[in-house]
Amino acid sequence: QVKLVESGGGLVQAGGSLRLSCAASGRTVSRYVMGWFRQAPGKEREFVARHTWISGSTYYAIMADSVKGRFTISRDNAKNTVYLQMNSLKPEDTAVYYCAADPPPLREPYDYWGQGTQVTVSS
Repeated sequence: QVKLVESGGGLVQAGGSLRLSCAASGRTVSRYVMGWFRQAPGKEREFVARHTWISGSTYYAIMADSVKGRFTISRDNAKNTVYLQMNSLKPEDTAVYYCAADPPPLREPYDYWGQGTQVTVSS
């Protein structure tokens, strides 16, 4: 079993930055597919970013069009943690952000999910 705990959410003004963390425990997730999703009030959960192990220390990142150029996904295997760096935040980025993990190859839905962290962007 993998337990995921997100942190780093909060209230920020438009144009500001936040870094979300997703700490994994129970298993090493260095080769897991790690994803970030978000869900705004009254809306369906949407994909934000995915980080996939390729080989060695090489990973491949995919970002949703809505966050491309503003958000970055990365991981620190020594800490078994995945990050979502969010810059140039907009009010429409307001949502609960969830971290997810799945052993390779990815077969959605992801096997493991965190409890979520709230991000609120004020205008």
